[in-house]
Amino acid sequence: MTAEHAPPTTVIGLRREREVLTVALQTNRHVVLEGPPGTGKSTLLRSIAADVGQDVVFVEGNAELTPGRLIGQYDPAAVMAEGYVPSSFTDGPLLTAMRGSGLLYLEELNRIPEETLNVLITVLTENEITVPRLGHVRATAGFRLIAAMNPFDAIGTARVGQAIADRMCRVVLGYQDAAAERAIVGAVTGADPSPIGLAVRLVRATRDHRDLRMGSSVRGAIDLVVLLDGLLRMRGGYGLSADGARETARDAMHAALSGRIKVTEGVERSPESVLDEILADVWPEDGPPPEPAEPGADAGADEQAAGGSGKGEGPPSETAGPDSASALRRDRAGGGQRRQTSRREMQLRHDGFDDVSPQVGQLDEDAFAVVMAEDPDAAAAMLVDMALATDRDLRAAARRLACRVFIQVGRVGRARSRGTRRLVHDRRAEGDLDLDRTLDRWTGSWPPASEDLVTRSWTGHRRAVCLLVDSSGSMNGLAVAIAAVAAAGVALAADEKLETSVLTFSGQVEVLQRQGQHRVVEDLVGQLVTLRGHGVTDLAAALRAARRELLATGADERVVVLLSDCLHTSGDAPESALAGIDRLEVLYPLPTPEVEEAARALAARGGGRALPVRTLTDIGPALSRLLG
Repeated sequence: MTAEHAPPTTVIGLRREREVLTVALQTNRHVVLEGPPGTGKSTLLRSIAADVGQDVVFVEGNAELTPGRLIGQYDPAAVMAEGYVPSSFTDGPLLTAMRGSGLLYLEELNRIPEETLNVLITVLTENEITVPRLGHVRATAGFRLIAAMNPFDAIGTARVGQAIADRMCRVVLGYQDAAAERAIVGAVTGADPSPIGLAVRLVRATRDHRDLRMGSSVRGAIDLVVLLDGLLRMRGGYGLSADGARETARDAMHAALSGRIKVTEGVERSPESVLDEILADVWPEDGPPPEPAEPGADAGADEQAAGGSGKGEGPPSETAGPDSASALRRDRAGGGQRRQTSRREMQLRHDGFDDVSPQVGQLDEDAFAVVMAEDPDAAAAMLVDMALATDRDLRAAARRLACRVFIQVGRVGRARSRGTRRLVHDRRAEGDLDLDRTLDRWTGSWPPASEDLVTRSWTGHRRAVCLLVDSSGSMNGLAVAIAAVAAAGVALAADEKLETSVLTFSGQVEVLQRQGQHRVVEDLVGQLVTLRGHGVTDLAAALRAARRELLATGADERVVVLLSDCLHTSGDAPESALAGIDRLEVLYPLPTPEVEEAARALAARGGGRALPVRTLTDIGPALSRLLG
């Protein structure tokens, strides 16, 4: 194996995308390729161009790509000598491709300035452009524009205008399945199957970790294999069975992946700590190295470790039913995320699923809107199931849609938090004179000294609210949707007089948003829709964690809003953990007589109210009553 590596010369996988792009080019369409880094956009285009014998003119999109640099410009020295004649003009990449029957490949389309993109509108429509002083240039028959963009990176990017988008076809590329990624890494590095299998499993796990908004591409797996091999040789070992191989893999993983992954905003963790957690799941500290995947294996073991099915060639495997032993093991070990849901399970659970997702990877938002209008609760339950689908593309689309839908419901029903107002007494010469209190303090001298005057005025009342979301066994389907809407409502209600935090709990407590900390609401809701019921319910531990969050503030009143059935199965009695909490309000989803009794008793002990939330639309009015 050599120290350097280059992309494979052939495209591995991406059969459907290759066919669509080929036909689009054959039928004179311009195309934009969308997908995260490392999904093979450039490799796919170059392969197709080589097949048809066309040159590719490459342009890297950035903020400095001006219209002149894209089209071309006159050479000042030549103009001084010969004037504005065609020979004085130097073609830019756009005219080079237009005149030479080539493919113009614009990378990072959404990083290109708007004024530069505007020069492409006529080119995309009429295949021609008029250049000042040079005149009219018409493209030859083979000219095509292919653009690429990463829609998930928001830094330094801008939205591509509709005038451009309307003139191009769009092909979306996702990450390939595990077998294809192993083949890519093997073709590039020539390494043994064991380190390749380990690297691919680790990289794929980064893409679905709850604390990461962006995982690594397959390039991370390639670098990880190369670094791991080099470090093992330097340290006198070879192979994953060598002494210290796990620590060596950890060093290589940090170097190869820590710069490629992005931690979700508001999550107070380093990339390295997330990578250590992933490594512990894939390769336990005291365990043997993972077994290499069998040749030809697709989604199997790698998918369990990575938490996703990738971009496969057909429907995912459904060998593990909802009650299988492997599914139960995943539930117990998966923290706040349960096992994923197959298409077959969703078809059995939800009547309208086939209309909303007619094919693998598809989510018809219009069809979902119809279901939402007819039965919001059924639609919400379906959406949270789709947010953990084995189908990667469907899962990603469902999470994006869930953020929009649940935030909108939370926004409609959120409380307008101005802070309650109350009369307070002070010795400032403001407000109305409190005669009785002034006479009590008056020393008898006239006129009274300013420090003897007691006034009273209305003042805002600062509060701190902690939302506690139960993530134990009862939280599934509609209950998860209700929790997501509640979190959105609480986060949106925050202002200068209301600080908020969000915690989830079962046997342990996890802080999703710290008190007073700003977190993007979309990220908060996106994390909550991955919650599924698991484990025991330790209400006392949750209330103590909420109290710690609230005590860190300087608020006048500290309130806990508990979203739970209030049936504790572990730890101390919840009544023992109410000290330091001024008011406990309880929202109990999907109520039963036993739940209602427990919720009302706990709320009464906490000096608050217990309100049922039977449907998705109940949560907004309930929060308004509690936070208003």
